[in-house]
Amino acid sequence: MVVEPTIYYDDRGYFFESFNEPVFVEKTGISVRFIQDNQSKSSIGVLRGLHYQRGEYQQAKLVRVLEGEVLDVVVDLRKDSVTYKEVFTTVLSADNFKQVFIPRGCAHGFLVRSEEAIFAYKCDNVYNKASEGGIIYNDPSLQIDWDFDLDKVIVSEKDKVLPLFENALELW
Repeated sequence: MVVEPTIYYDDRGYFFESFNEPVFVEKTGISVRFIQDNQSKSSIGVLRGLHYQRGEYQQAKLVRVLEGEVLDVVVDLRKDSVTYKEVFTTVLSADNFKQVFIPRGCAHGFLVRSEEAIFAYKCDNVYNKASEGGIIYNDPSLQIDWDFDLDKVIVSEKDKVLPLFENALELW
């Protein structure tokens, strides 16, 4: 779900509420309690993901870009969902102010398309290393169009060896 805040511009710059719980619930119908905020800085070509948390540590996230631009990617892993295994992509940037709400049970990743990007996200659950899971970013069954030369992406050693979708760990 893409969330676009109301932005107030004047001769000094701009102001917006990046999160207002009553407004979020009104616009989305989703009540969520965020308990952890994370932030990362990456350079062009850095690809992080596709990550998820399993079991009691699954996380819903509200993600946005504070500086730069990324291609944000979400894959639905919920077998009972009408969008199971579907891929959602959108461009998030400091200029468009868009945010993406990612429900529990989805894998998430992003690719930096600007010289640098600062990425921030709110989580409704704490991170637990033993509960982490992932899917390789170039899984042919997902057909993700990263809109970038994949020979030039910068991927962590951990993310390079993530399994294919069909071999990913169950959520529960």
